[in-house]
Order: sequence, then structure tokens, then C-alpha cells
Amino acid sequence: MASRSETGKEPVNEQIVANMYASMRTELNQIYSKITELEMEASEHSLVANAIQPLDQSRKCYRMIGGVLVERTIKEVLPAVQRNKEGLEEVISRLNETLEKKKKEIAEFEAKYKIRIRKSDSDVQDDSSRKEGSAQGVLVGPASK
Repeated sequence: MASRSETGKEPVNEQIVANMYASMRTELNQIYSKITELEMEASEHSLVANAIQPLDQSRKCYRMIGGVLVERTIKEVLPAVQRNKEGLEEVISRLNETLEKKKKEIAEFEAKYKIRIRKSDSDVQDDSSRKEGSAQGVLVGPASK
């Protein structure tokens, strides 16, 4: 017997609604993670392009292609790096559109089923302790006269 959610009708009970909501939130988090990963890659491409752009175009450089280090010239590598960066930026923009659609879908789902996220008492206490310890890693010595 198939559940109603599988046939496209309304979910049967609260547990199914909760599972669907958790699944949607997981998908949203995966999109966030992928966007972050691709933004870091695009940033690395920018750093490389900015570093090699002012150099002599006939100078040797090395590029990793499919796990193999290949010797090329800057003249050959720079356009490829810039193309890859543009491709990454295009994928990031598509993922951002998908992210916005998913956010709307989740908001509609929350409104439809009146879903509210509650923080437990331990979460609230953890947040306050994080705020207090946010300046960790900085050492200040006594002022010298």
C-alpha cells in the first residue's frame, strides 16, 4: 500500500510531514554547502589568474589536469583558468536561483502545516556561552610603560 505522499496527495500524519520537512531542510543545507564549495573554488581561480596575469606570457607554468601535473605557458593557461572561473560563477548563480526557490517552497510548507522551530533550553544556553567566548584566540599582554 503506497502512502499518500508517494501518490502526490496530502501527507497522512504528522510524522510524514516532519520527515518531508526534514528532507527539504537537508536539501537546502546541501545547496548551501555546494554554493560555498564552488565560491571557494572560484576565489582560488581568481587568485591564480591575478597572480599570473602580470607575468610574461611565454613563461612556463604548471597546471593540474585530471590529477596530472602538465607543463604549459601562461598564455595557454590564463584563458582556461578564466573560462573555468566564469563557468563556476554561472553554476553558482543557478544554484542561488534554486536556493531561493527551495526557500520559498519551505516557507510555503511551513505556513501550510503551521511548522514552528523551537529551540530547546540547552540550545539557548549554548548560544549564550558562544557569545561570551567569541573573543577566543586573542592574547593581550600587560601594557608596558
